[in-house]
Amino acid sequence: QVQLVESGGGLVQAGGSLRLSCAGSGDTFSTHYMAWFRQAPGKEREFLAGVNWSGESTYYEDSAKGRFTISRDNAKNTVYLQMNNLKPEDTAVYYCAAGLDLGGLVSTTPEMYDAWGQGTQVTVSS
Repeated sequence: QVQLVESGGGLVQAGGSLRLSCAGSGDTFSTHYMAWFRQAPGKEREFLAGVNWSGESTYYEDSAKGRFTISRDNAKNTVYLQMNNLKPEDTAVYYCAAGLDLGGLVSTTPEMYDAWGQGTQVTVSS
């Protein structure tokens, strides 16, 4: 099973940027569909963006479109989330997750992902 470790979170002012990284272990990383979720206090875990095994196909939830970019580097077993123009409502714990690549289908439900990182806190001040 893939093991995942996120990094890159922190405190940033509104309008700023952060780049999250998620390093995966295991030789099957490159075959997995990778996604970023976030969870704010008192709220459900929310899908943000996903990328297929090759990196050629991406999908974004409306809350991430235009401001967030997901990418992956299979040579480094790493997936990234570039976040620009951050807003206070982006404050949350951000998680990366690995799941089966469904060949063009995208799952936005956490239950479809079988490996998770420990999360990294992102705090956006106004």
